[in-house]
Amino acid sequence: MNYLDRRDAGRQLATELSSFAREQPVIVALPRGGVPVGVEVARALHAPIEIVAVRKIGAPGNPELAVGAVAEDGSGVFDPRSAGMLGMTQALLDERLEEESRELRRRVDRYRQERPVPLSGRTAIVIDDGMATGMTELAAVRAVRKRGARRVVVAVPVGSSEAVAMLEEEADRVICLTVPRRLYGVGMWYEDFAPVSDEEVLLLLADARGEPGGADPLRRAPTASVPPTHSPREPEEEELGFELQGIRLPANLIFPADPRGLVVFAHGSGSSRMSPRNRAVARALATAGLGSLLFDLLSEHEARRRELSFDVPLLAARLEELTRQLTERPRLRTLPVGYFGASTGAAAALRAAATLGAEIAAVVSRGGRPDLAGEDLARVVAPTLLIVGERDHEVLELNRRAANLLACAHELVVVAGAGHLFEEAGALERVCELAIDWFRRYLG
Repeated sequence: MNYLDRRDAGRQLATELSSFAREQPVIVALPRGGVPVGVEVARALHAPIEIVAVRKIGAPGNPELAVGAVAEDGSGVFDPRSAGMLGMTQALLDERLEEESRELRRRVDRYRQERPVPLSGRTAIVIDDGMATGMTELAAVRAVRKRGARRVVVAVPVGSSEAVAMLEEEADRVICLTVPRRLYGVGMWYEDFAPVSDEEVLLLLADARGEPGGADPLRRAPTASVPPTHSPREPEEEELGFELQGIRLPANLIFPADPRGLVVFAHGSGSSRMSPRNRAVARALATAGLGSLLFDLLSEHEARRRELSFDVPLLAARLEELTRQLTERPRLRTLPVGYFGASTGAAAALRAAATLGAEIAAVVSRGGRPDLAGEDLARVVAPTLLIVGERDHEVLELNRRAANLLACAHELVVVAGAGHLFEEAGALERVCELAIDWFRRYLG
């Protein structure tokens, strides 16, 4: 890990940006995750802080897969290759643009409170906690230029080489402290990558602006949001590899003392075994005495082919083969096995569970696409929990239809106020609680 948390990343980034202080820049943070980073930079450079609200535009039924982004002024940027591959029409793109624009207006009204910092003629340093596709940062750069910024700099603690190259075509300068060969996920580069709430953003901004009632929530001791620790020892983490269909795929095993079961994670399209949300769930499971195996369903080369992320039969076949290989691992062979799937990974998990029958003790889906398992849903015997955010309207409807096709014991739980990513305050913690309860019930 390169950074302890966003605050640490901001301090390291501020060191790199110290020479900009003489330009009297404005720090422009992207809510929510970019705000804790930006506040540290603003403090170090004695600069004012502003926000530019930007939202990712996700693929139909799979909002985690970015096909573009929209800024608060309503302007959007799109990846025509991804949109075309997914069959997204201009009408559908316009619909997504309007949906995300509504959320942006809400955020702007709440965060800025009609007190924008002038950017005209100034150097604007656009800050985020990391960039994967670079789409949101690109939308932010264009929005900042429209507000009259003389010079636009993009600065992030970590980013993909592809995103850095794209932003270098638009921004006057791009500063990225860490550019790994493969990003996996921004959260991989942080020890603590907990979601940032609206309330935290408001407190951070008020504190940075010296307003009454402002306080840095990152200075407060964190409160426990998962059940009490099952074991006094920290869980081990070990890197493993599995030969699946002639390809060696990496995996990470998070293993508490005396585990009662093993949960195999199947991530969604556009993600990896280093997904910060899945790793957060895995750490929570460890506190309940459950081991987790997070692995990549596709090789690095295959992951570049987006159509393979939706090849559910391929993903399910690999999940089945990996599950069978667990019997060859002495530490794992006697443990009951459950699946935790997200997005398209949930469909793969359910299809694999249908094939493996009683070998799978339970399945949990987080914001998943169980509908993509098709006719295999009726063959699943493992008790299945479907978790969906209340505001994830399209995916919620798909889960309701899929639940009607399940013949096994199953529940559909809707997390109040949550969207597809469960980034709202308390939403991911609720997912952890639900998953722990389900796996405890069926894994022993």
